[in-house]
Amino acid sequence: MPQGKTVAVLNQKGGTGKTTTAINLGAGLTLMGKKVLLVDADPQGNLTTALGWKRPDELNVTLGTHMAKIVEDEPYPPTSGVLRHEEGFDVMPANIELSGMELGLVNAMSREHVMKLWLAKVKDAYDSVIVDCNSPLGMLTINALAAADSVIIPVQAQYLPANGMAQLIKTVSRVQRQIMTEVPARSGI
Repeated sequence: MPQGKTVAVLNQKGGTGKTTTAINLGAGLTLMGKKVLLVDADPQGNLTTALGWKRPDELNVTLGTHMAKIVEDEPYPPTSGVLRHEEGFDVMPANIELSGMELGLVNAMSREHVMKLWLAKVKDAYDSVIVDCNSPLGMLTINALAAADSVIIPVQAQYLPANGMAQLIKTVSRVQRQIMTEVPARSGI
C-alpha cells in the first residue's frame, strides 16, 4: 500500500471477523517491513483488548479523547496515547469513552470528518493505517469511511451476509458521493 493510506475494515453485522482481519492485516504488513497504525474505532475496545490491553476503560488517552478535542477545537498532541504493540505496529486504542463521541458528533461542525482531521496529523508517519470499525452504521463508521482511502468488508459466503454486504456497498458509495470531499485544515490539533 502507498504511504499514508487508510483502510477501513467494516461490516454492519457483528461477528464477521473485522477485528481479526484488521489485526492480521496489520501484523502481516509489519512483517513486510511496513510502519502500521491500527485504530480501534469501536467503543467496546475489542481491538484494544485483543492486542493485550485487558482494561481499555483505564486508558487515559484513546481515539475518543482525540475526537473530543477536535470537536471542542482544543489543541492536543496528535500522537498522545498511541501504544506500541510487541509485534512492531502502533495502536490507537478505544474504550467506552468513544460511545459518548457518537452522540457528541450529532451537533458537531464537520461531524463526518472528525476522525479524518485527527488522522491527517498522524498518518504520514505510517505506510498504512487500518481502522477497525464497530458494527452499527453510525457516525463513527461514517467518520471511518470519510477518512478511508479503501474499505475491506469481511463477509461469510452465505446468502444473508452477502445480501448485507450489498447494502453496505450502497452505503459506502453514498458516503463517497456525499461526504468524501476535501476538508480544510483546522487549528488546534
